[in-house]
Amino acid sequence: MSNMDSNTISSILVIVLSVMFFILLVLVAVFLVLKARERAVNSTKKEEVLSKSKKSKNDNTAEKNVSTSYSKQSIMDFMEFDKIEDNMIVQKKGKRYLMVVECQGVNYDLMSSMEKVAVEEGFQQFLNTLRHPIQIYIQTRTINLEGSISNYKARVKDIEDKYRKMMFEYNNMKDSDAYSQEDLDKYLFELTKQRNMLEYGRDIVQDTERMSLNKSVLNRKYYIIISYYSEENPDHKYDMEEIRSMAFSELYTKAQSIIRTLSACSISGKILSSKELVELLYVAYNRDESETYGIDKAMQAGYDDLYSTSPDVFEKKIKALDELIHDRAVDLANQTIDKVKSKSQQKAEATEANMEELVRKMAEIIIGDNRNYVGVDVASEAIKELEKANEEGEGENEEIKKTTRGRKKKTVNS
Repeated sequence: MSNMDSNTISSILVIVLSVMFFILLVLVAVFLVLKARERAVNSTKKEEVLSKSKKSKNDNTAEKNVSTSYSKQSIMDFMEFDKIEDNMIVQKKGKRYLMVVECQGVNYDLMSSMEKVAVEEGFQQFLNTLRHPIQIYIQTRTINLEGSISNYKARVKDIEDKYRKMMFEYNNMKDSDAYSQEDLDKYLFELTKQRNMLEYGRDIVQDTERMSLNKSVLNRKYYIIISYYSEENPDHKYDMEEIRSMAFSELYTKAQSIIRTLSACSISGKILSSKELVELLYVAYNRDESETYGIDKAMQAGYDDLYSTSPDVFEKKIKALDELIHDRAVDLANQTIDKVKSKSQQKAEATEANMEELVRKMAEIIIGDNRNYVGVDVASEAIKELEKANEEGEGENEEIKKTTRGRKKKTVNS
């Protein structure tokens, strides 16, 4: 009985092992099939990636072969705004308009408890009154004190000039006996005040210049941006001028409402002008350069020329030729005028040199014309007298010329 049980158990074990071995073979086969499929999929993907990369390389090569031209329009597309006009930033070809309100913050930490509560209530009121979306933009700038330093120096220069003038007047007063000691003391007191003011101004300039060397002095500016979309009126068709006018009216009304509401939080605000918007965008796009190269210097140096296309070389040549023609024409006109003037001058000098001869001839003509009135004999004698006087004058002239020549010879020999 025991032999039969052991045989039965062994046969069962053999059957179980056979089944397990068969299942293992099936699992191995399934694993190999899945692995083969995965490899096939990966190889397919690799081929697609390679083909795409080859295609992109070919496209890039083709694009490189084509001459690339950068225009003002492509740069403006990068800038994400079209233009700035009427204190607004125009985007998306006039479909979106932005107006910016600059806010002057308050020092919340230095306020008393009641003041803090009032500010919080005012800000809560501001949030509750909003009926349109806004954006809050914070811009950190390095404080540029060049403008302040220039103003301080100009003011100190005025004070110094006034002090020197007062010092000169005080010295004159001391030298003069027309003033009493009391008058001198009063003027000396005013002079001392002026000198103290001058020293104080110089200290301020030095401290401000020392502070400007510290690049870690930063200033945060807070802005609220309000937007207007031209698609807000889809039922009516308006031209660009009407859309711009409606955008300005809508944005200006919203901005004034925000400024009035913020005043309850002790926060003052103002709408940025077009020039201030340019400076805001300039700092945003040129953060590093704006610290040392402000917008005013950039505009004076022709910074905006980088965003415009260069004129044609032939237009430049034509302009240069026009300027050259104009300059040469002016020179020729001046030379011709001088030449005509010299001829007239020579003619005037010749007339002046022969004036006596001309006067004598004119007198002879007058006497000859009036011969019937004065008598023929008288006219003949008068003409002879004129000729005699002319001969004597010529003789005197010859004597003068000989004397002059002799003097010249003596001067040369000496």
